[in-house]
Amino acid sequence: MTCWVILPIALSAISFIGSWAVYALALSHKHVCSLNNWEYRNSCTFNMSEACCEHSHVPTISTSGTNAPENSLFTATINAGSFLFLVFCIFHHAHIMNRNISQSILSKAALAFGCVASIGAFMAGNCNPGYLKLLHYLGAALSFVCLCFYCLLLTVLTSKCSLTSLAHILYPARAVSTSIQAIVTICYCILFAQKDYFYMHLSAIFEWILSVNLELFELSFVVEFWHFSSSMLSVLLEKKDEEKSLILT
Repeated sequence: MTCWVILPIALSAISFIGSWAVYALALSHKHVCSLNNWEYRNSCTFNMSEACCEHSHVPTISTSGTNAPENSLFTATINAGSFLFLVFCIFHHAHIMNRNISQSILSKAALAFGCVASIGAFMAGNCNPGYLKLLHYLGAALSFVCLCFYCLLLTVLTSKCSLTSLAHILYPARAVSTSIQAIVTICYCILFAQKDYFYMHLSAIFEWILSVNLELFELSFVVEFWHFSSSMLSVLLEKKDEEKSLILT
């Protein structure tokens, strides 16, 4: 029963370690600038174009995973993360349906946003921005926006469903995390479209903040998954009076 805590831990750990390993590889190969380097124009010289901090070297998560060899690790990390996140969404939905079916509509809405976010992340991870920029950023946009709504709905469900005795602690913590996710996402989207190097670099920092914040949000569900049982998955295939159609169809 308690072994399911591995799921949120693995999801957070793979996302965190994988993304920062990709950044470290890209930085070591001088494919991106350091996050603490704000001197884009002054740090460039005529014969150091490969290591120059220019537009193409802004250290976003996407830019970090554009070039070889780090692009292979980037794709593997995103694929593993998006799959685990999809499993996370389905299992959490099953937990809600088993313990508090009165919140089924809210839980289904969260599941829908979570699935779309997972698909968007998978698209972004498998469409290299160096070659398929439109598809990559479309997937990333879907993922970022849907994750905001997903975090919001899961925070609301935390307050409405008594899945654990620690809900009074988890709810305010997740409310803060969700607020950060929403505010930083809006700021990131605004700054990402700017041409000035300062704002572009700031948007990259916001993107990394979003990543870490989401990983901490996911990690907080260790508490719920401590009480999760595989038998709860059967509720997704059962027909009840309140649920006439299959949840997964």
